Parts: sequence; structure tokens; C-alpha cells
Amino acid sequence: MTTVNQNHSKPACRGLYAITDPYLLPDDRLLAAVEQAIVGGARLIQYRDKSTDAARRLAQASALNTLCQGHRIPLIINDDIELAAHSGAAGVHLGKDDATLAKARARLGTQAIIGASCYDRLDLARAAARAGADYVAFGAVFPSLTKPTEIRAPIALLRQARAALDIPIVAIGGITPENAPLLLDLGADALAVISAVFDQPDIQAAARRFASLFA
Repeated sequence: MTTVNQNHSKPACRGLYAITDPYLLPDDRLLAAVEQAIVGGARLIQYRDKSTDAARRLAQASALNTLCQGHRIPLIINDDIELAAHSGAAGVHLGKDDATLAKARARLGTQAIIGASCYDRLDLARAAARAGADYVAFGAVFPSLTKPTEIRAPIALLRQARAALDIPIVAIGGITPENAPLLLDLGADALAVISAVFDQPDIQAAARRFASLFA
């Protein structure tokens, strides 16, 4: 039975967390774009693709995992525990309608990085931390072009979460290099970004602007 890659210690969840988007990154651009984001300073990559083509998704996730391992960057799979397991990825990110953290941990092992979306709710983050999440994510903290109907989370929630939790906090939604410093000041450890990296003419330079905030 294939399991998540166990040949690594868990990296810190800190820095630019770049998330792929199939509409911004056609199949023939995916690997090159992600590599440019990594070269620019992305510290985590999330593969996010909601399509039903299982074979294509496995091929892409496996190729991305090989790329990420070559750069010593963890690949996180959005929502799909089995895809994480079969591609050998470093972990999985779960939403409120996905499988439980306990199921993900049992399937992927103790070394897997498991994150949880907590939207605008500190209670979900507390529960995720108790259940063994490696990080929690709040957002959208700003209006998001990628997900315009996403639940909005008040940025003050980041400060509340920082005081209440001892695991990394990820902010997501509408983040740019200009508004990101406020989020870091409020307690975010990582910035999850889609369009501000992958919808830019120079992906490496866009990633570098975010990475410089963590220098």
C-alpha cells in the first residue's frame, strides 16, 4: 500500500505557501510555473485541482512531488487523502466537508503534514489543533479574485488565534505583497497565495516579493 513520503522531518510551516490553480496554470505550464515559484522562495506548494480526471490528477501530483522533493519543498494535496498517499506527497489540506483529521493521520502517518481550513472560526481551529493538525488556515482575509464568494475572516482573528494556538497559522485570500505585512504583524506564519503568484507575468519575481517579507 502506498503511503505518504516518510523520508523527511516535518518542515516549519512558515513563508510563502503557493497554491496551484488549473485555470491559471494549464497542464503544459504547471511544472514550470511551480518551479519558478519555488526558485522565487515559496516554502510550501499545494496542488489544488477539483477535476474528476483521477489519472491526470495522479500524474500531475506525482510529477509535482518529484519536483518539490528535488527542491526539498513539501507538496500538500488539497482535500484528497488518497491522492496524497498515492503520489507520495508530504501531506494534505482538509476543508470542513472533507475527511477527518484522524482519518488523514491514520492513512498518511505521523510524518504527514496535515492542515485544516478554519474559515472565520476560532473554535474550528482549536478543535483542529486538539485533533493533531500541523497548521490551521483562516480566510479569506481580503476579497479574493480566485474565490469571490469565499467566507470572509476578520484579520483581527489572526491575533486571537495567535494568542490561543501554538501551531502555525496560515492566512489566505486576496493577499498581496502590499497587504501581507499586516497579516504577519497580526500573527500569521505563512501566506497562502494563488493569483498574486501564479497570475503574474513573472512568477519567480512575484514569489520573491513575498519571500522577502520573511527574510
